[in-house]
Formats: sequence, structure tokens, C-alpha cells
Amino acid sequence: MGVNGDVSNGAALSPTMKRPIQEPHSPAGANPRLSTPPPQSERLRVEPAHAGSSRHGRMSSRSTDIGLDAVDSALRREIGRQHRESTPGASPSRKRQRINGDRFIPTRSGQDLQASFSLLHEEGSPATPSRQKKRPPHGELHYQRTEEANRTFSTLLRAELFENSIPQVSPPTMSPEHNRHSHGHATRSHTPPNGPPPSSLPSNLTPSTPHKNLFSYMSPRHTNIAGHPTPSRTPQSRHGPNLDTRSEVYSLSPVRYGSQQLLLSPRRQPRAVSKVPYKVLDAPELADDFYLNLVDWGNANVLGVGLGSSVYMWNAQTSRVNKLCTLEDDTVTSVSWIQKGTHIAIGTGKGLVQIWDAERQRRLRTMVGHTNRVGALAWNTHILTSGSRDRSIYHRDVRAPDPWMRKLVGHKQEVCGLKWNCEDGQLASGGNDNKLMVWDKLSDSPLWKFSDHAAAVKAIAWSPHQRGLLASGGGTADRRIVFHDTVRGTIVNEIDTGSQVCNLAWSKNSNEIVSTHGYSQNQIVVWKYPSMTQVASLTGHTYRVLYLAMSPDGRVVVTGAGDETLRFWNVFGKRPGRMGEDGDGGGAGSIRLQDWGVIR
Repeated sequence: MGVNGDVSNGAALSPTMKRPIQEPHSPAGANPRLSTPPPQSERLRVEPAHAGSSRHGRMSSRSTDIGLDAVDSALRREIGRQHRESTPGASPSRKRQRINGDRFIPTRSGQDLQASFSLLHEEGSPATPSRQKKRPPHGELHYQRTEEANRTFSTLLRAELFENSIPQVSPPTMSPEHNRHSHGHATRSHTPPNGPPPSSLPSNLTPSTPHKNLFSYMSPRHTNIAGHPTPSRTPQSRHGPNLDTRSEVYSLSPVRYGSQQLLLSPRRQPRAVSKVPYKVLDAPELADDFYLNLVDWGNANVLGVGLGSSVYMWNAQTSRVNKLCTLEDDTVTSVSWIQKGTHIAIGTGKGLVQIWDAERQRRLRTMVGHTNRVGALAWNTHILTSGSRDRSIYHRDVRAPDPWMRKLVGHKQEVCGLKWNCEDGQLASGGNDNKLMVWDKLSDSPLWKFSDHAAAVKAIAWSPHQRGLLASGGGTADRRIVFHDTVRGTIVNEIDTGSQVCNLAWSKNSNEIVSTHGYSQNQIVVWKYPSMTQVASLTGHTYRVLYLAMSPDGRVVVTGAGDETLRFWNVFGKRPGRMGEDGDGGGAGSIRLQDWGVIR
């Protein structure tokens, strides 16, 4: 009762303040200050000694007052701390203060504009996203023009905003010291150093904010070392008014004089190529089969086309058509003209090879050997080479009575591409096994075997401008044109075209190559070699452009597709130094076939 009385006579405590002292066992996780019972000395001070001793009573009352004041102060501090911790404003993950306004005004203070501009993509404009997107085909014509426009815009923007305070970003212009500090890494050579720049670096390469107004269209007035005003700045004159008409004070253009010169400088225009065919022929029953070769343009300026079981000929001089032959119970799978003469070879679906005299319209002989369709034929003077679905290749001497003289075995699937390099005596063969093989003369083992393509290799072409340069194209799963050096057996270059490569042909008059494509764009593309930039992209066929042939003079190409049309395109110019050529699709050679009647 004495204890209760002393406590009640002490400082007045609220019930909430009494509870921590009266409960010796606080729940787990409570604050250590409140859960720990008072020390034994404090309890002894709170308890009175003997009721008969007044001195001890006064000491006990004084001790009780001191202990209650300390406990009260501690409890108030603890309650205040808990209140602060429960306040949302004290949370470490405080929300960003909301800004209410109608516009955002950026600040450039503290920004390193030189470093930021140097980190931009070199080839594109500053507005070009830097993340890697699915890149369009490298040679796409509109893609090339867009990239060129972006480069011009980027150069112009740098010159207008920063003039000479920020160098143009290009690796060749970097100093050797800068390249050494970047450890030779191509992507790091444009990143400014984090720390202080070495003293050996030029002052204009150190990251610093330009000391001028970025959006000033008026350049400061400077003179060069010789004392003469630079053309792009306002010259000073102490003897009268400024009469320089190129001075920026008289300019009505929003860009500087140097930028005007950049925009007005003449650019080399690409060679103009007509986007529409100058002639379209109907070709009913033209097979939509990737593995066949049904169109060829002979040296006599006559086009041979296999339609179904018949072979037709179109005379480019007279535009007349004649049917050469119709096979009995068989189909035409390939046609090929001899280099010089009027003989044409025809491959059939039953594996036969027929030779016809087109001028006299009679069959000369039929050669056997293959057990399946003959989809590829190639001539080398009097040697006729045939490739078949039976995976074999036969060399045939048309002068000899034997049906064939040499059999080549190398491909594991159908042979769909054959081309002779008559100058070096090398034969290139492509197959559905994704292999490209090069055979030396009549050898029965391949000289080189290339396995770079991921799809069937039908498109094959030898360059007439460079010895041993062979171009090959892959099918739908590959889509690439690969250039091989058959002298060393190496790959020179390759390019992803973005669509199935069906045919290739080199220009006879310039170092250009034309390709025809299937899935998915069905286009004809003229490329500039070796840069492989597009000269022209021609569209018009609604099916895969499976067939390609070139006129004898090399100025016109004809394409055929599963849409059963033949389209004639003027894509190449005249050969330099040649005079007096006509423009009717190639000059006829010394051999002329008779005019035939119109059958359609």
C-alpha cells in the first residue's frame, strides 16, 4: 500500500504511461527500453524504507520524483520517435514530388554536350534510335538513300549547333594518343575519358560545354591568322560598310554559309534505270519450278523458252515467235544455246538431252545417260554439260558418237545450277544439297567445294571482269549472294539480299551484277560491284522471278516468272567505245535466223 501510495503521490501519469512499468513481460518484438523492467536500484528508491523514519521518507519521495521524471521523459521521446517512424514522409522510398505545369523547360547546366554528341550513332541522324532493330537488307535502295540523308542531316546539325567546338566523330580523325587511351577498341574510341584528359590530347577533344549560345544563328566575328575574314563569318571592316554578299548579316537562310555549300554541293546521281519493262510477252505454261532453267538468249539474238512440252523462239530483231518443237509424252525442263551458232540443247523430264538446229528446225541427236529430269545445261564450245535430279553431271562431246564422255559424282541431291568459265576452263555446279563445287576442266573430282550456303544453290555466275571471281546465290533459307575466289579457294564477299536468290548474271559492259529474287519480294536488283550498293530495284512480277537471260550485247535482260509473263528490261548501258549499236534489245550477231510468222 505504501508503494501504491507513493506512486499516486508522485507525478501524475496517464494510463498509457503506467502500462509499460506495470507489465514486466512485454510481448516479443517490443522496444527494449519499454520491455526491460526498471533496475533494482530504481525499485529500491521507489519503495519506502520504514514508516517511522521521516528522513528516509523524504529521501524516498525525492528519489521517486527523480525516477518518475526520467521515465516520463524517456516515454515522451519514445512516443515521439514512433510517431515519426509511422509518418509517410519519413519513408526512405519517398515519392517524387509532382510538378504541375503546362510545359517542361530543359536545363543544359552541368551537361557535357560534347560527350553526348560523340556517343550518338555515327551513320544516322541524332534522332535515329540507337537500339538495334531488325535491319533491312543492306542493299535496299530506299534504305541507302535514307542513310545518306541521315548522314547529311547529322553533319549539318553538328555544324549548326556546335560549329568548331565539337569535332566530327570519325575514327580516322582521332589522334593516335586518343586511340592508345581507348586500348584500340572500336566502340570505345569515341567515348570521352571519365577522369581528367591527358595533357597530350588536343584541347578541342576534351569534353567541355561549348562557351556560346547553342541556338544562336549569328556566328561570332573572327578573322583568321592572315587577317582576312573567313567566308562563313561576318568580316570586320574599319574603312566602310561590309560589302561581302556572302556575309551572314545579309543572309536570309537560317543556316550558315558553310552549311548552304554542303546542301547545294552537287552529288553524284545514280545511273538512271527504267522502272518499267519496255516489253512484256505472254508465256502460258511457264513452270513455277525453282529447279528448272527454261529461258536462254542465244548469240543469234533469239530467245528460247520452254513452255510445257514445247520450245518457242522469239526473234529480237523482228519480234516474231515460232515454235521449234513439241516433245511427245515428255516435258521441257531446260534450254541452253551454244555460244556461237544456232544449235540449242533441250533437257527433258525423262532424262534425255536433245540437240536441235534452230535455223533448220530439225533435231540433230538425242543423248541418254540420266535417269531423271535434266534441270541444268551449260556449253563450253563443243562440250555440253548436263546436270540432273539423279545427282550426276555428264560431260558430252557433241562431235563424238558416244552419249557422254565423263561422269561427275559429287552432289548428294539434285543438280540445279551449271555454269562454265570458258576462259579458265572451270565448271561451277550448284545443288539442292546447299553445295557449290568448282571442277577444273574435265576432271572427275572437284577442285573446290564450298559449303557456305544454307539453301539450294541455283544462281551461279562467273565474272567477265575479274579472273576466278564466282558469284553464287542461295535459296529461301539463305538469301545471300556470296563471291568466291576460285584461284585461292576463298570467299571474297557476301551480302544478305533479304529474299530468295533465283538467278545471277554479270553485266558484260560494266562491273555490275543483276539478281532475280523470289520469296518474298519478287524483285530484280542491279548491284554495283564490289560495293554491292543497289543501282536499281525493279518490280512487276507477281510470282518468283525464276528465269533470267541477257541479250548478246549485254544491255537488256529478260525475266520470267510463274505469273506466265516474260518481261524485258533495259538495265545496262553501252560498252565504252562501242559505236553504232541499236537499241532493240541487243545487236544481232553475224548469224541471223529467218523471220518466223506470228503464232500468237
